[in-house]
Amino acid sequence: MKMIWYRSNALGQPARKKIISRKKGYHGVTIASASLTGLPNNHISFDLPIANVLHTSTPHYWREALPGENEEQFSSRLADELEKLILAEGPETIAAFFGEPIMGAGGVIVPPSGYWEKIQAVLSRYDILLVADEVICGFGRTGEMFGSQTFGIRPDIMVLSKQICSSYLPISALLINDKVFQPIADESNRIGTFGHGFTGGGHPVAAAVALENLKLIEERDLVGNARAVGAHMQKRLRTLASHPLVGEVRGIGLIAAVELVGDKANKAPWGKTGELGGLVNGFMQQNGVISRNMGDALAFCPPLIITEPQVDQVIDAFERSLEAAVKQVRSPS
Repeated sequence: MKMIWYRSNALGQPARKKIISRKKGYHGVTIASASLTGLPNNHISFDLPIANVLHTSTPHYWREALPGENEEQFSSRLADELEKLILAEGPETIAAFFGEPIMGAGGVIVPPSGYWEKIQAVLSRYDILLVADEVICGFGRTGEMFGSQTFGIRPDIMVLSKQICSSYLPISALLINDKVFQPIADESNRIGTFGHGFTGGGHPVAAAVALENLKLIEERDLVGNARAVGAHMQKRLRTLASHPLVGEVRGIGLIAAVELVGDKANKAPWGKTGELGGLVNGFMQQNGVISRNMGDALAFCPPLIITEPQVDQVIDAFERSLEAAVKQVRSPS
C-alpha cells in the first residue's frame, strides 16, 4: 500500500489512495494488511479496516450465485458491482485492487469462469492497478509457477512469500512492473531519497534459503508434480461430491477444499456454522492427518513433493472421518 500511495503522489494524483479488496480475502494481519483482509475476525476490536480500504463481493459461485445464474453471468454481475463501487467512490480516488488468484484462508475459493477477465477489464477502464497476492498460489501450487498464469491474470504488482522458501525462514518479496517502478524511481530521484526499509529486509540467510528452495523446485520439477499429483487429488476428492455431508468440492492443482453441509439441498450447515467442519477436522487428526477447517470448509494444501500414494492416504483418512461424522450427526442424542 505504501508503494501504491507513493506512486499516486509521484504521478500528481494525491486523491488516488483508496484500495479495493474482497470479502473473505486474506492479505495478512498488520494494520494495513488486516484492513485489506476481508474476514471479520481480523477486524473486530482492532478498529479495522482503516480508512481508504473498500471491499467488494466474494467470487464464490456455489454459495453466492442467484437462482438460474450461470458462472459467466455471475462473473459479469460481480464485475458490474465492482464498477458501480468505483464510480460511486470516484475513479480518480481508486489506486488499486488486491486479489488472490485463489482465495486461501477465506475457504479456498476458486474463481468462476470469466471472473478475472471481466474484473481486469473494469480495472483497465479506470487505470486502476491490479495487485496479485500470490503468497499461497505462487511457486507451483496451482500446477503452474504462479496462480496468475493459471487464471490469465496480468498483475502490475505481485506479492510473494510462503513457498518462496517453503516457509523455512521468514522472507517475502514484491514484484512490480515498469508502470509502477518508474514513477517511484522518478519521485525518489526528485526528492533525493526513498524513505522505506525494514531492519530484517534483504536478510542474506533468508535470501540464500529462498534461492536454494527455488533451485530445488526447478530441479525436481515440483511444479510438474503439483500439476500431475494435483490432478489425482482433485479427481479423488470429486468422487466424494455425492456424500451426504459434502456440499461442494473445489480446487485446482495441489489446493482444494471440501465444503461440508448438514442439508445439501439448501446448502445449510449442521448446527452452528463451523461446527461440522470442526467435527470432521477432529476425526482427521484421530485418523493420523493434521488438517485445517475454515468454518465448514476443510482445506487440502499438501507440500509440492507429495506423491499419489500419500494423497490416497490423506483422502482415505478423510473418507473415514466423513463416515465417523455421519454417525455422530445422525445419532439421536
